[in-house]
Amino acid sequence: MTRLSSLKNNFGVVLELKNVFKTYTSGNTQFNALDGVSLTIGSGEFISITGPSGSGKSTLMHIIGLLDNPTSGQVLLENQDISHLGENEMAKVRNITLGFVFQQFNLLAKTSSLENVMLPLLYSDVPKSKREELAKTMLTKVNLADKLNNTPAQLSGGQQQRVAIARALVNSPKIILADEPTGNLDSKSGEEIMNLFHRLHHEGKTIILVTHDPDLARQAQRIVVIKDGKITIQ
Repeated sequence: MTRLSSLKNNFGVVLELKNVFKTYTSGNTQFNALDGVSLTIGSGEFISITGPSGSGKSTLMHIIGLLDNPTSGQVLLENQDISHLGENEMAKVRNITLGFVFQQFNLLAKTSSLENVMLPLLYSDVPKSKREELAKTMLTKVNLADKLNNTPAQLSGGQQQRVAIARALVNSPKIILADEPTGNLDSKSGEEIMNLFHRLHHEGKTIILVTHDPDLARQAQRIVVIKDGKITIQ
């Protein structure tokens, strides 16, 4: 497991959180879901983020995934401070920087695999003439070249997750953020999905796996443990 002390010697830094707080207010009470979190992620690294329910794991994922801004502290993407971007700016950066893989797959039900994978390209600079070709390439990469026209209902859970991974890859993101990606799969399909993540990692992709499963977390190069809004191990 790669230790943080040697991280910068082995990887260029792609994402860094510096003393990040996320504070919620309810009436007169304030609660720090993230309590001074600092984390450095190297380009091409495979890390897992784990912790018990209510630990701040989901909040951390939202900050890393540019789905929310911190209350204070800095989020640096390749040394650029993106801590307090507006909603539209954050959406643009998110679309070209991150590929998301969720437990629920989040595929459009009546839409083919090919069309699902093409969706992120609608908000990119990729010419319309090249979108289908790119989507086909990504589906081939995840071994679904024969399922281009199938809708989610015509696919197994493992196949649906592979479509979701192809969709996450289609914009050539810097980071793949996977939230419990095997949570809705049987053990065989889950193993196939993890093997695919390992292959992508070996190809140089930066992968952040968010999971409560310790066995899954141990498959990463480095385990980050969060508890009560603080990182306890990294």
